[in-house]
Amino acid sequence: MKSFEGRMASSFSALKQMPYEKSSTLYLLSTIGIISIFLLLKLTRTRRNKSNNLPPSPPKLPLIGNLHQVGRLPHRSFHELSKKHGSLMFLQLGQIPTLVISSADTAKEITKNHDIIFSSRPQVTAAKIFVYGCKDVAFSPYSEEWRQKRKICVLELLSLKRVKSFQSIRQEEVVELVNWIRESCATSKVGSVINLSEMMIAASNNIVSRCVLGQKYDAPKDGRSNNFGDLGRKLMKHFADFCVGDFYPNLGWVDVLRGLIPEFKTTFAGLEACFDELIEEHKRMKKNNEEPLSIKKDFVEILLQVQEDSVLDFQLTGEDIKAILADMFVGGSDTTSTTLEWTFAELLKNPNVMKKAQEEVRRVVGSKSKVEENDVNQMNYLHCVIKESLRLHPPLPLLIPRETLSAVEVKGYDIPPKTRVFFNVWGIQRDPELWKNPEEFLPERFENNQVDFKGQDFQFLPFGTGRRGCPGISFGLTSAEYILANLLYWFDWKLCDKNGQLLHDVDMSELCGLTVTKKVPLHLQPIPYYSVI
Repeated sequence: MKSFEGRMASSFSALKQMPYEKSSTLYLLSTIGIISIFLLLKLTRTRRNKSNNLPPSPPKLPLIGNLHQVGRLPHRSFHELSKKHGSLMFLQLGQIPTLVISSADTAKEITKNHDIIFSSRPQVTAAKIFVYGCKDVAFSPYSEEWRQKRKICVLELLSLKRVKSFQSIRQEEVVELVNWIRESCATSKVGSVINLSEMMIAASNNIVSRCVLGQKYDAPKDGRSNNFGDLGRKLMKHFADFCVGDFYPNLGWVDVLRGLIPEFKTTFAGLEACFDELIEEHKRMKKNNEEPLSIKKDFVEILLQVQEDSVLDFQLTGEDIKAILADMFVGGSDTTSTTLEWTFAELLKNPNVMKKAQEEVRRVVGSKSKVEENDVNQMNYLHCVIKESLRLHPPLPLLIPRETLSAVEVKGYDIPPKTRVFFNVWGIQRDPELWKNPEEFLPERFENNQVDFKGQDFQFLPFGTGRRGCPGISFGLTSAEYILANLLYWFDWKLCDKNGQLLHDVDMSELCGLTVTKKVPLHLQPIPYYSVI
């Protein structure tokens, strides 16, 4: 058998030259075709599910199960499959038993009756590498240690009180964004075209990194070649890469041979170097009693203080701190910028909504020299616009996958332990039985409507629900609403391509990564609104 494995390893070396970004069905089938003989001979201990009462399932193929039925946009693939096989659907993705939940009532039953059982996480390859064996909050298995780490994040960074304390940071970064756009207008005689997607990403990253890390993500530091922004974008991409080992645990070495794991480790080394340098800088400044990097304590300082005080029931290691920081930075910035991008795209597609939102913003702010956060609190229609955008375009349409801790019965069906679980909130939030005209962008549906996204209304779960619901809702939405209000207040907008040619429709194609973003960035011509100056 060793010589057979050697021959198979030799065959797999040819995959090194294959671009690992390809997650198409053709690439998947070609990869699985090569390893099928090995699977038949080697995987004699594959776990077999003896339950005879599994949820409905599409027909499977030998070895790959239902993998061939999952395309580049899994939320859409799952949605189409669920139309035929039900809102509680069982799939076999390679060797991994998988449950897809596509109805509000099933999501409610699980949260109300079985939340703990559904509160763990699968140990996927990207998370094991980028967050130190899942020592973070987002990807950590359910445990008391996870509970304590989550509590630190909520109390010290994500609570409403802490979010309000970061107001000056948000204002400074948004002023810089507005000035940046104004300068681009001033330097062009015929009207400049800007990549608004790129600018919104930069603003979101800067806000998060100043709150979490104490400095801007792209601030040059001692000739450092990498910065947090570049590395963050690489991480988002890597989380969407197809890893053979995530579906065939005994074949993780295939990802090494095809060059995927070395690429992951290169990105990880750059991220770790940035975190190490940042943490050492904080320690040095504290030792020398130097002025802090910011007036408010950033999250790095807080975590180092928790580590020093030893107030937890476990030892908070350096790896724990860096894993949590990666969570807070990448998760916080990416979801905010994604929400902004889709919201702006929908406003451009629906000019009547854009006009109504701008009229509200300009009426509330009046002729003041800046938009205050208290003003944003009075913009009820703007809140409805954000809600409707989150309904149609949840940043994580399948949330982060969960894993069952033990066997459980749901809706009369037996769910095995160690089953990977996806909540298809994208499908739930477009259910015609729950939403009138679900494919249309209608912010008015949320006027005088108490349905909210905090996890208690199961037809609307863009941030999840239960123990694994996102704790950073206030942090992200406060930034998104404030940035959007400023962009609508200070500028009118024309849709163009990158060469300045006016367009009449917005490309709404999706690109799947850690979040689902727009495939084509927003290139727009800003027109300064001078009546308030």
